[in-house]
Amino acid sequence: MRIAPGIHRIGVGLVNAYLLEEGGEVTIVDAGAPSYWDDLPRELETMGRSLADVRALLLTHAHVDHVGFAERLRRERGVAVRVHELDARLARGEVTPKNQSFAGPRPLPVLRFLAFAVTHGLLRATPILEVATFGDGATLDVPGSPRVIHMPGHSEGSAALHVPARDALFVGDAIATLNVLSGATGPQIAAFGSDIPGAYASLARLRGVEAALVLPGHGAPWTGGVGEALRIVEAARPR
Repeated sequence: MRIAPGIHRIGVGLVNAYLLEEGGEVTIVDAGAPSYWDDLPRELETMGRSLADVRALLLTHAHVDHVGFAERLRRERGVAVRVHELDARLARGEVTPKNQSFAGPRPLPVLRFLAFAVTHGLLRATPILEVATFGDGATLDVPGSPRVIHMPGHSEGSAALHVPARDALFVGDAIATLNVLSGATGPQIAAFGSDIPGAYASLARLRGVEAALVLPGHGAPWTGGVGEALRIVEAARPR
């Protein structure tokens, strides 16, 4: 699905993976669910691109619903997978997420997400045997030249990726526009965070970031700009 010039999405919004194109080459941001591997060639074709044009896969963090087809892409196509250094062990399967929050579940959204997990291969993570890492503030030498903003809270190594050339911010699960457990929509802290107070504190790192388009790991694109998204999330923060 085309989101904006040079940006496409795989998935219908429950779990998102993104394709970022620059100069005929592609960076994938998050690998969604393992079954998205079958959708990847078709989505690349709609961009006039192919698997041969994919140069990098960047993970906003290493939870199972973002790792998806990453190891298969690395193994079969030789595409390097990169993640923040603090989530590298999680990506390699050496540790598992701790203290995840499951607050506010409602039966129908939970059942929908469970059904998605069963049918899209999310019940078991596939470790990425080799990962490269990045740190806070780095501008990555991949198509789109995203700048890394470390956003600890959802996971220790969660990161947002700012792409000024596309007026876009890929936020991973630092901000969601859909809570997959409650069904709530609009900018909010994502479900399954390991450190909710830390996730709220990290939002301050996005103040001053200029991007009209905010692209979350779960939910629809937010087109009202980073500042307004932050205002909505922070207004709903429990006191």
